[in-house]
Amino acid sequence: MSLTERIIKNVKTLPESKQVEVLDFVEYLQSKAEREENTEWNDLSLSSAMRGIEDEETPYSINDLKETF
Repeated sequence: MSLTERIIKNVKTLPESKQVEVLDFVEYLQSKAEREENTEWNDLSLSSAMRGIEDEETPYSINDLKETF
């Protein structure tokens, strides 16, 4: 019996209110997986965009980064 079949078999034995909870949890996991995938893609995209920039000369010095109040 596959994992999916085992899950379905067990969910069918639950009362409907608990099945709703299972569905909510599955949807949460799907949403979380999508966010993680997007985060990984964003990190890759940013690292690709910034690749080599650390080797470029900059017209700025550390003094340009300081603020005084």
